[in-house]
Amino acid sequence: MDAEGWDERYRASELVWSAGPNQFVETELSALPPGRALDLASGEGRNAIWLARQGWRVTAVDFSQAGLDKGRILGDGLDIDWVCADARTWSADGQEYDACLIAYLQLPPSERRAAVRNGYSALRKGGTFLLVAHDSTNLTEGTGGPQDPAVLMTAEEVLTDLGGETFEVQQAGRVARVVADGHGEEPAATAWDCLVRVVRR
Repeated sequence: MDAEGWDERYRASELVWSAGPNQFVETELSALPPGRALDLASGEGRNAIWLARQGWRVTAVDFSQAGLDKGRILGDGLDIDWVCADARTWSADGQEYDACLIAYLQLPPSERRAAVRNGYSALRKGGTFLLVAHDSTNLTEGTGGPQDPAVLMTAEEVLTDLGGETFEVQQAGRVARVVADGHGEEPAATAWDCLVRVVRR
């Protein structure tokens, strides 16, 4: 889906995603001392807003102006710079970040690689890179998420995207996410995500 498509989707409902942060973002980043954070492909800004509330100075980048406009309203008064740009071509322009987050940016391999490398290159040495996405195995073993295998990924593929870079792997693998129907009527199902957390060296 292109930027115009996402603009239409974000305008069509109050919130496409939940207001709170993704559970893995909260788990993996809550212990880090606040600094400068980059949320690449931030959507409506739920993770950027959570980071800012933890004391981070956040740059939230997304190619959907409608998504950013929602985030700006929800995050009013917080230290967030909302930037309309494409994660595949965005550049830090010399700025350095203590953490970079990419959450559920589902792209074909070459485009994913561009976004991953753009985010990683924005980190200072010692900075943390965190990617969470729908895992390739979710298509046959999990629930929900994109049904196009071309935009799904594994942790190993994300690490390959970072080939040539020097980093310490803190976590790289498949993680389970429990998905409820929201009404308590259906049994909870399991979705499978890939999670990659590395520190730049």
